[in-house]
Amino acid sequence: MTQIQQAFHAEVIGRLEELGRTIAAGGLDEAIALTTESLASGGVLQAFGTGHSEAFAMEIAGRAGGFIPTNKIALRDLVLRGGRDEAILSGGELERDPQIVDDLVGLYDFHPEDVFLIASNSGVNGSIVGLALAIKERGHKLIAVTSLQHTNAVTPKHPSGKRLSEIADVVIDNLAPFGDATLSVGDGIGVGAVSSLTAAYIAQILTISAAERMVADGHTPPIYISANRPGGDEHNHALEERYGDRIRRSA
Repeated sequence: MTQIQQAFHAEVIGRLEELGRTIAAGGLDEAIALTTESLASGGVLQAFGTGHSEAFAMEIAGRAGGFIPTNKIALRDLVLRGGRDEAILSGGELERDPQIVDDLVGLYDFHPEDVFLIASNSGVNGSIVGLALAIKERGHKLIAVTSLQHTNAVTPKHPSGKRLSEIADVVIDNLAPFGDATLSVGDGIGVGAVSSLTAAYIAQILTISAAERMVADGHTPPIYISANRPGGDEHNHALEERYGDRIRRSA
């Protein structure tokens, strides 16, 4: 590896090891408990992220080795299911718009036992904070994955003046630095973003830990198997039918 590749490797491994120490110390236990209790009571894990943080929602919802009762909330659903003009998807303004939350929430069938997992590196954009406030008003539990270093260094953009980290029941620090980039190639050019990598690790830890606890409690965790192996579609569709329109999958 080149010197900068080695440096990035060290940045990633160092953060994963720090997360490992946090997990060993019980730092994710509350989030794991909320996840497990929701699933055991028939709840759906509702995942949301905008921009690159949508990768976290994709790790939670609808993938092989993950839970079937999961749903990915996406801003594009305002166009696909909400009748909005596709022009609203141009640029990054939609994720900063706090006014779209009511329309977005209205597209899904949320139940009281559902738990929400929202990822946002900055934790301050209008749609993120707006959704967090809306689901807390409805009485749902909320797990946030965010960069505490970044969010505490910037001004909230939502009219409430709040950050995601100030609304959530449980906050998990993704350990990304301010601005996300960990390295420089000179002249102030930052590279080596890590928030998606650490968020994916967090998502998988929550998934495997909740599955393990369900087994220990005598439950069979409803887990996807790969659709690209024999019997995958039949297994997955049979379990998906239990949740109906509460979970939605799209390309």
